[in-house]
Amino acid sequence: MKPDLSDAEIKGPAECWAFSNGVLTGKNVPEKKGSILWTKRKFKDFTATGEFKFTGSIDSGVFLRTEGDQIQIGISGSLKRDMTCSPYIAKTGKYPKEADVKDLLKLGEWNAFSITATGSHYVISLNGKQVMDYTSDTAVEEGPIGFQVHPGVEMTIDFRKLEVKPL
Repeated sequence: MKPDLSDAEIKGPAECWAFSNGVLTGKNVPEKKGSILWTKRKFKDFTATGEFKFTGSIDSGVFLRTEGDQIQIGISGSLKRDMTCSPYIAKTGKYPKEADVKDLLKLGEWNAFSITATGSHYVISLNGKQVMDYTSDTAVEEGPIGFQVHPGVEMTIDFRKLEVKPL
């Protein structure tokens, strides 16, 4: 991401997002409205890498080409438990598979992630270990990548070293 976020489009309150010293911060506004920061560039097959850090109860994620397919970061609002690295399918409102990250996720510290999307097939790694292999029925062929600040949740999440490489 560029420091001025000129390579991104924001859906929802722009004040939810800031970029400083190489860190993209997503934070809820007092009204607790959500926001998604989308890349302006669209991707087909890609690998997205970076690091995230959060504390407390957050509900965030990375959208894959659409708001329909998301890789969760933090506490699921519906399940009330951590579903980090699990796919969430908006059309069904469900998590079709659950990633086991209990021993890998470092709360309050930087966590490295990798998401490889090849067609409808997603492979997700956390801190160097593959934690999810999933094929989506709802994937779209091409689209932007989005970072979420969920509505109705007071939260802060930091991302850094974000990189997307087309395959």
